[in-house]
Amino acid sequence: MDLSYSPEDEAFRHDARAWLTDRLEGPFAAVRGRGGPGDEHSLFEERRAWELELGRHRWTCLTWPEEYGGRDASLLRQVIFYEEYARARGPGRVGLIGEGLIGPTILHFGSDEQRRRFLPRIASGEELWCQGYSEPNAGSDLAALATRAELDGDEWVIHGQKVWTSLAHWADWCFVLARTDRSAPRHRGISYLLVPMGGPGIEIRPIVQLTGDSEFNEVFFDGARTAAGNVVGEVNGGWRVAMGTLAFERGALTLGQQLSFTQEWEAIAASARAGGSVADPAVRQELAATWARLQIMRYNALRSLTALGRGETTRETSVSKLFWAGLHRDLGELALRVAGAAGAVGGGGEGYDLTDAQRLFLFTRADTIYGGSDEIQRNVIGERVLGLPPEPKVV
Repeated sequence: MDLSYSPEDEAFRHDARAWLTDRLEGPFAAVRGRGGPGDEHSLFEERRAWELELGRHRWTCLTWPEEYGGRDASLLRQVIFYEEYARARGPGRVGLIGEGLIGPTILHFGSDEQRRRFLPRIASGEELWCQGYSEPNAGSDLAALATRAELDGDEWVIHGQKVWTSLAHWADWCFVLARTDRSAPRHRGISYLLVPMGGPGIEIRPIVQLTGDSEFNEVFFDGARTAAGNVVGEVNGGWRVAMGTLAFERGALTLGQQLSFTQEWEAIAASARAGGSVADPAVRQELAATWARLQIMRYNALRSLTALGRGETTRETSVSKLFWAGLHRDLGELALRVAGAAGAVGGGGEGYDLTDAQRLFLFTRADTIYGGSDEIQRNVIGERVLGLPPEPKVV
């Protein structure tokens, strides 16, 4: 990629930096730097107000067409805004699943009516989304899903269970993969449904994590309903749409992750300098090696975004989740190593009081599991990218 900036791009950077500084050092100072990994529950209502503020001033969904709330901005300007957002220590986004996953999916696969109905409300921050993919017996093997939907007049009726559903307890809508033809082969007969979360027939149970928070949830559908027109793409053609959503997750969202991971690295490096552990050659080497891995993650995300802009996926896109999951796990371990013996002791306050380093360490234990475990990721890359023979099937 050519990452040189034109005078117009630099003017855009100046405007973004000025706006973020004004808001995050002013009325939204309380949310600055909050809501990252392991901290998702912090100041939720304040961060939702921040999402609405971003939407009012059109700082969300920058590359979307203006008619849907975007700016028709270039990929490079999206990168610039991500950089400035990280520099300003912007809070964890509560609207990220809408902007980064379902929004681009509807743009590329949805109908005109769906684009008009859903995209402006995502861009404005008015409606929040969650993802209904994984199930107890269909996590990394997504094609084994058992949630079913049957057409009843002008509505789909949904029965089943989803798990590890991030932010479900706050979401207004969920995009759900459901089997609509149970006689079809595994990767067929699946539809991609848009389901309102506020109606009857939906039960949400939070899952308590090692950090003591509950970002993830179980979601039970027992006769939940959605309109017949709330299918993205073709009925029984949801697998193709679902894979498109995952491609968006491996692109723009990975770049945003890289910037937040870099902030975590900078905090760890500052702690190493303050505590004196930077004098240890092994610690210095690990800090340098982790920084290099962060740059690899960044440039791989940029290459993936460039390919997505051309309507392509690449081998580099395929390895991104496997790469960043291990990197982030190692970053959590490095945070505790730098903290030393104090890293094994709680903060001493009421309840489950964790330091930032401890919270990062505990949260990143899950990185190599959710979103497709490392083992499944390697199988997918081996079989579908490298063309290796599949593993023998156990009968």
